[in-house]
Amino acid sequence: MSSFFPPPHLRQDFAASVVVFLVALPLCVGVAVASGVPAELGLITGIVGGLVTGAMRGSTFQVSGPAAGLTVLVLETVRNLGVAGLGAVVLAAGLLQTVLGALRWGRWFRAISLSVVEGMLAGIGLVIIASQLYTAAGTDAPDGGPARLAGLPAALAGALADPGAAASAALAAGTVLVIAGWRRLPGRAGAVPGALVAVVLAALVTAAAGLPVATVRIDGVLDAVRPPDTAALGSLAEPAVLGTVLAFALIASAESLFGAAAVDRMHDGPPTEYDRELIAQGVGNTLCGLLGALPLTAVIVRSSANVRAGARTRAARLLHGVWLLVFAALLPGVLAYVPLPALAGILVHAGWKLIPFRGIAALWRGHRGEAAVLAATAAAIVAVGMFEGVLIGLGLSVAKAAWEASHLRVDRADEPVPADGGGRPVPGGVLRVRVSGGATFLRLPKLLDALEALPRDRPVEVDLSGLHHLDHACRSAVTAWAERHTAAGPHPVRLHALPAVPTAAGK
Repeated sequence: MSSFFPPPHLRQDFAASVVVFLVALPLCVGVAVASGVPAELGLITGIVGGLVTGAMRGSTFQVSGPAAGLTVLVLETVRNLGVAGLGAVVLAAGLLQTVLGALRWGRWFRAISLSVVEGMLAGIGLVIIASQLYTAAGTDAPDGGPARLAGLPAALAGALADPGAAASAALAAGTVLVIAGWRRLPGRAGAVPGALVAVVLAALVTAAAGLPVATVRIDGVLDAVRPPDTAALGSLAEPAVLGTVLAFALIASAESLFGAAAVDRMHDGPPTEYDRELIAQGVGNTLCGLLGALPLTAVIVRSSANVRAGARTRAARLLHGVWLLVFAALLPGVLAYVPLPALAGILVHAGWKLIPFRGIAALWRGHRGEAAVLAATAAAIVAVGMFEGVLIGLGLSVAKAAWEASHLRVDRADEPVPADGGGRPVPGGVLRVRVSGGATFLRLPKLLDALEALPRDRPVEVDLSGLHHLDHACRSAVTAWAERHTAAGPHPVRLHALPAVPTAAGK
């Protein structure tokens, strides 16, 4: 009789796929609406993430789809290039990801500073929260992160004076409360995705009370497919658009591969093959670009739900794409009952979850320099934009690493000598100086100050064997100081372990 039933892991994958589908559905729609594109495009990206990326090798449990982390960049791209331009950018970014994966660059994305990635997520979270609070208040958000933050108090105060806006804000607030509190329910009720429950309740309240709030506009999934035209593809030759392509590829890849590392810590199954996962993400984004849909990344919310639901193989994430496809084909009209303030509430909660509060506190206690890089990256994203903010964060991280790598220590010790060939030892013998750490031009003033303070009436031995790096500037400065010190005093300076200058024959 057991032959009539699927293997145990298929039953577990089937159950997990249903859970992931229920988690992904409201997020696909919410991310699309927040990105300024039709809701159907979010479903298309979710379907591609399940059926295409989910079927490829790389990560066993990671689930891909439209992500809140790219909402800000997508919105800016749609404003500047339109939806057709977005498709061309996503197509090019996907091809770039595929090439990077084929060149085995996937593992190098793990070298990006964690503080920069967390700062990126925190900045994105702040921008999402600020923009969606305006949606919740029933008004348009101003352009620019600083303007949005500055205008929030007035927008929220104005919402209280308008009955329609107050109903919209209350619906969004209720959605956030349901999502935050639902998982605390005991028993099996807490296993149902809180975002789905919140959307259903918001739709029922809106319909029953006749609330004057906007709902999702739906025209049909197939009608939303618009491959990029020749003009959109031609815009890829512009330097500014190429910068946007690079930003999409780098940010989507970093978010996916860092997410893979986080998901790997949640299970004891096969680890992620980073290069293959990068290729899978690239192929998925290439197809999304051809369909004119949103970009996809691995999404930690869906991936963690997949693991917690007991998934065993890639079949779970693939099946979740099947359920999204079935919903898009048979029940797209249901989305017309979903109120936009409820989606705004979902994204406010998602943006809040992007801010790593525990990570910031831990960094502040142990590595304040890393915490400063995180905060600066987040602030730059809010102030000037996603791509510029990430570049600023990377630059600060590299500068910090260079400064720490050049940490230099200079220790000196007197060697006592006996008096009169056998009497009591007295100071005044050889002065031994040990230099350790990294001697770069950044530490050259400290090194020269320590050496030039040495007395000239005693023998000096400088031990450089403790240096793990000695750049050309410091080597030249030490050699010149030794020559000057020897010429000015009665005793020569001895330099130990000074690397030889490479010659043409030795190269």
